[in-house]
Amino acid sequence: MTDAVSAPDAEGRPRRTTRRFPLFTRDTARPEGGGRAAGGAAPAPARQWPMLLVLSLVGLGLLITALDVFRYGTLLIGVGLLAGAVLRFVLPGVGMLAVRSRFTDIVTYGVLGLSIVLLALMAQPRPLLEIPFLKDTLHFTVE
Repeated sequence: MTDAVSAPDAEGRPRRTTRRFPLFTRDTARPEGGGRAAGGAAPAPARQWPMLLVLSLVGLGLLITALDVFRYGTLLIGVGLLAGAVLRFVLPGVGMLAVRSRFTDIVTYGVLGLSIVLLALMAQPRPLLEIPFLKDTLHFTVE
């Protein structure tokens, strides 16, 4: 069996490679799009404006929910997460809003935001959104 050899290095000699992970991790890769949202000369809040926008919407939604306006507060939380998904999709650099890969962030923010919005619209009493087959499904599973 021969050793694994990859493309030549800068001097043209073939390098030996291994598929084994290193014993110690020296650093971590920044997620795709994890660069600053504004230039380095801008103050810190301006460089992280996408994350601050999402956190502000979610924080305001939590405050409104705590003030006993449940439906509008949870709607605002869901809209904040959906805004995070849109910002992650549209902007090349979103700062700390980038946690994982672009695709994973968009799917995670989008699914959670949409779920929270739909649940807020279906909350009792007087739901704003009624899905007919859910009541039948609930009665079928309870019986």
